[in-house]
Amino acid sequence: MIAHSEWRHDGVFEGVTESGNKIQFDTDAPYAHGPSPMEAVLAALCSCTSVDVVSILKKKRQEVTALRVSAVAERAADPPRVFTHIKLTYAVRGKLSRKAVEGAVSLSKNKYCSVSKMLEKAATIEYEIVYPDGEPEP
Repeated sequence: MIAHSEWRHDGVFEGVTESGNKIQFDTDAPYAHGPSPMEAVLAALCSCTSVDVVSILKKKRQEVTALRVSAVAERAADPPRVFTHIKLTYAVRGKLSRKAVEGAVSLSKNKYCSVSKMLEKAATIEYEIVYPDGEPEP
């Protein structure tokens, strides 16, 4: 993989990937021009694990209709201000088996999500699964 970043102005930088995709980062609060780099890392974690969970549930023939992964992170007080603790909340909707959902989330965290595996080197990552439409089948 190849990427680069170019300074645009003030605290605004543009990241460009090898595939030509761009993301604008803003290092000045209130982050009006884009996420901070650390916000982007947190969003990448949510997206990475979401891809895994949806893929696994579909392979298990589960009727997943929606998935929202939210993250709350704590950072070290002193530089480098790495994440020290992250809590992920998986809100899953559809006609689902609890066992299938729990298995999919566990596989993502423990095997497939490369962003999670990298972040685990500095942060404790925990998760919870919620079912906004009510309890699923066992």
